[in-house]
Amino acid sequence: MNSLKMIFWICISIVVYSYIGYGILLYVMVKIKKAFSSVKLFDPLFEPEVTLVVPCFNEADYIEEKIKNSLALEYPKDKLKLIFISDGSNDDTYNRVKMHTSVLALHEDARNGKAAAMNRAMAYVKTPIVVFCDANTDLNPEAIREMVKHYADPKVGAVTGEKRIITKNKENASGAGEGIYWKYESFLKQLDSDFFTIVGAAGELMSYRTELYKELPKDSLLDDLMQSMQIATDGYRVIYEKNAWAAETASANVEEELKRKVRIAAGAFQSMSRLPGAFNLFSNFRVAFLFISHRVLRWTLAPLSLLILFLINIVLMFNVGGIYTMLLIGQVVFYGMALLGWYLANKQIKVKALFVPYYFFIMNLCMYLGLIRFLRGKQSANWERAKRA
Repeated sequence: MNSLKMIFWICISIVVYSYIGYGILLYVMVKIKKAFSSVKLFDPLFEPEVTLVVPCFNEADYIEEKIKNSLALEYPKDKLKLIFISDGSNDDTYNRVKMHTSVLALHEDARNGKAAAMNRAMAYVKTPIVVFCDANTDLNPEAIREMVKHYADPKVGAVTGEKRIITKNKENASGAGEGIYWKYESFLKQLDSDFFTIVGAAGELMSYRTELYKELPKDSLLDDLMQSMQIATDGYRVIYEKNAWAAETASANVEEELKRKVRIAAGAFQSMSRLPGAFNLFSNFRVAFLFISHRVLRWTLAPLSLLILFLINIVLMFNVGGIYTMLLIGQVVFYGMALLGWYLANKQIKVKALFVPYYFFIMNLCMYLGLIRFLRGKQSANWERAKRA
């Protein structure tokens, strides 16, 4: 029993550290760092040329709004180039983009995935800074300026904006859970950035020094993670800028959210297999510490620990009792709330108390499903448009 008890408490420690303890530790470390640092000032006259690239697939219903949003960005018009690249769209996306003379329209009939489209677009980027954003998002007018100001520092290699989930009055569990998750994730990203560098950018709004952009294999699933981590392991900082944001509505339903998260999970395992340098605590301790703490544990040991915890807890309840009985009851109640939340979400019934357990359960379930898909090599690099609320 002693061995099982030790494993049990180790698993609890991994889960608590991954989701709560890491944030608390980093918060304290950032406070200490700021106490010995001076306030950073930005040069308002720093306005390098920028290219905004928008990869598209069958966005005809929204593309006019996206172009309008892009043209309304508050940055000198002679210094902001727009490229919209269609990857295998078979609707009217490309034709609608071509109608706008202020936008460079690119298209290829074959679908090769987002990473391949980004690689093709880079051949047309002649500016020192390149910004990528999704076609189904709205950027705030100051987004480009807020991101670009950080590049006055030569140590900065990439800057990411904030992903915001547009919530509605009658929010379903998948949408509300996603919104809560991204608020917490944004908080952690700010801490990562303040400490040294973020370890996983938001592909909805991401920028790079053009010279640091590396062509990715076209089967890459998480281009934002791969690019930002390669830049970080090369010694540059990747900054999080909360005043630059991309807004989109939440997934329309549970099925759409599952589809999206399983793809992300498969991409997480693919990315870890291709980023060996990100785990090296000896060559770059800060990057490896942040990557393992913020990402790797959540993708690997935390989901595994949750399963082990539940199984061992059953054994300990029957053989030891006491606190282990109470902890098992707590687990059963929590997962019962998650499953009830899932059931009600499918019925489009809103119960706020179930949002967090539901979304927590879905995230960890998707890591198992994503691992299976990655090992089987069944995840296509061609992205599918998730239905949004």
